[in-house]
Amino acid sequence: MKLQSVEAIAVDIPLPLNFGGATYNVLKRSTVITRLRTSDGLTSNVYNGDNRAHAGEIARIVTEDLFPLIKGMSIFEYERIWEKMFALTTAQGDRKVLLEAISCMDCAIWDLIGKSLGKSVRELLGGYRDTLPIISIGGYYMPGKKLADFGKEVESYRKTGMAGCKFKVGGLSPAEDAKRVAVARKAVGNDFMICVDANRGWNAQDAIEFARLIEPLNIAWFEEPCLWYDDAAMMARVRRSIRMPVTAGQSEISCQGVRRLIDAGAVDYVNYDVSEGGGVTDWRRVAALCAASGIRMAHHEEAQIASQLLSAVPHGTYAECFAHPDRDPIWQHMWVNRPLAKNGMIKVLNLPGFGIELDEKMVKKYRVN
Repeated sequence: MKLQSVEAIAVDIPLPLNFGGATYNVLKRSTVITRLRTSDGLTSNVYNGDNRAHAGEIARIVTEDLFPLIKGMSIFEYERIWEKMFALTTAQGDRKVLLEAISCMDCAIWDLIGKSLGKSVRELLGGYRDTLPIISIGGYYMPGKKLADFGKEVESYRKTGMAGCKFKVGGLSPAEDAKRVAVARKAVGNDFMICVDANRGWNAQDAIEFARLIEPLNIAWFEEPCLWYDDAAMMARVRRSIRMPVTAGQSEISCQGVRRLIDAGAVDYVNYDVSEGGGVTDWRRVAALCAASGIRMAHHEEAQIASQLLSAVPHGTYAECFAHPDRDPIWQHMWVNRPLAKNGMIKVLNLPGFGIELDEKMVKKYRVN
């Protein structure tokens, strides 16, 4: 099972609307498909990330910088492979983009390991359950959107089979954003999960004010409440001051970054993104840190990968997707064998590796490299 060749395909799909959060705009859906081939004829088929600015560069790093380092190695040497790739981070450069490229390669290797053994990644990592709750990301800021529209939006997610909604906040004042969340909660009642995500939009004082305003609304967690430059310390202050759990980790690119949050007492949930950090190999380290610390695992987007990981461990929680029909054409159309959500749950694919099948016509139409 030696690594023989690789193809990395950057994909960009324009969106008809701007699905913006508190601190960013979303005008297209991007990803990188990694097809890593072995001497035995196996080929990975996995896609990672949504880097709208650097998908082409990530694909280039995969083929030109990473693959030459590991060509000819066995897929079962994944720790040594990861170590060789990670060594490149000691040089100057954009480490975030490099880690995303490493993630593409590492996830492709785990896909190959599963295919070689006839086991899903879920089974390889622990096989704790074969179903998983799933929630939709929503509550986006859009021009002309009225308060009542947020209630209708969240209701639509329930109709598509979601267990809940991760609702965008942090772009307005605490009082104004609290009104939006209140409308969403009233629309769906208390049996539908709602959590809130500020995308590092507030200082600690404003985050605490907001949390206290929405406290009666049965909110599952408060994600990334505080500004990036001192987030661990500020989130620890927020966590000590409010009753709802605090979630973070998607902006970290290493298990050491997650350890920083844990050591600061800043989090109740960690949503480390396998495609932002070092792939499955590093995600396993994060999962172990969280298990030892009594912290539950969520995941930032990436249901095609996250469902396999979160269902593998006892402390895994919700997969995330974009249930709005226009937000994620890869989820809606390109991933042709994705499990359907029903009554808030999905059946995790029980196929070798990640088991992903893609619409090749769409891949060809939207590839940019």
